[in-house]
Amino acid sequence: MADNLLILTFTVFSAGISVLYLYRKRRSKKDSLNVESVRQENIVGDLGNLDHEYDRRKVRSLFQEAQLNLDHILLRESLDGVDAEEFYRTNHRGIEIFTRSWIPNKGSAKAVVFICHGYGDTCTFFLEGFSRILAKEGYAVFGMDYAGCGLSAGLHGFIPDFDKLVEDVIENYSIIRGRPEFEKLPCFLFGQSMGGAVALKVHLKQPAAWNGAILLAPMCKVSEEVQPPWIVIKILIGLSYIFPRAKFVPGKNLADLAFRDVKKRMQCAYNVVGYKDPPRLRTAVELLGATKEISSRLNEVSWPMLILHGASDVVTDPSVSKALYEQCSSNDKKICLYDQAWHSILDGEPDDVILQVLSDIKSWLLLRT
Repeated sequence: MADNLLILTFTVFSAGISVLYLYRKRRSKKDSLNVESVRQENIVGDLGNLDHEYDRRKVRSLFQEAQLNLDHILLRESLDGVDAEEFYRTNHRGIEIFTRSWIPNKGSAKAVVFICHGYGDTCTFFLEGFSRILAKEGYAVFGMDYAGCGLSAGLHGFIPDFDKLVEDVIENYSIIRGRPEFEKLPCFLFGQSMGGAVALKVHLKQPAAWNGAILLAPMCKVSEEVQPPWIVIKILIGLSYIFPRAKFVPGKNLADLAFRDVKKRMQCAYNVVGYKDPPRLRTAVELLGATKEISSRLNEVSWPMLILHGASDVVTDPSVSKALYEQCSSNDKKICLYDQAWHSILDGEPDDVILQVLSDIKSWLLLRT
């Protein structure tokens, strides 16, 4: 009996691996036709193994100057009038979390904006420029890298529990909000892509704690374009319990799908601490679970909210942003859809679109501070 069970388990596992292999092979062949795909190794060279935070921190220090010298509309913003600092703090789980701040150095801040970055990203690349822009508008801005992302500790790109990631965000930002200089100021969350899902989960856990949120292409549901077929998803869920850290998940290069402007797409290679490998099994399962929960609880969202989404986004589904806008219980809500824009509306579109997105964000914040 035990031998038969072992044989059955091995057969199912082998079949699952075979399906994954064939799917990845078919997807890779299709992707190879995209001649404008990001080719990181041809731009910044081989960065080596970045699984551990100390290697990522070393690589960041080597490329930091090159990043800030990129010809990108966000990165042209100087630090004039802004005090920028960064620090590490070990949280209650024993994980060292990286945080960076941008504070206006003239007068008092009129509100605080807390950034929740996207999947595999960091608060130190394109969001660096965005944060400088907000700081010059009079806002104190804080960004953090989640465990396993950017400069924070943890296995690169590994999210074993989405709820614990959300709790890390609540813990870190609650400590900052408790500082005497910020405790009476309005506080807003800014969530980009997966960071939108993080922000929404924070809100569902703390319904009355925040003054509102700005959600850019929030990951309320993963688009069919980047999801594997349902049979592959079922196999991935099973394998995630056996090989949670494995990079088995088939998929496209997200920059190819997210950045409409080809020049800006190629600049993504300089996001050297960003996670660009195939998603780890447990991470993929956790993201699917988070979006499933959020999409089922849209009516519980009650905070003031600005939703911004590219109408041609194939990474996160703009129809779910529309559903969020329509089904949420908030009395203060606004949605902006940008015609022909892709997923990365803040950093991957032509400059005129990025400027419009920035203007919409500034206007919304100004009316609430």
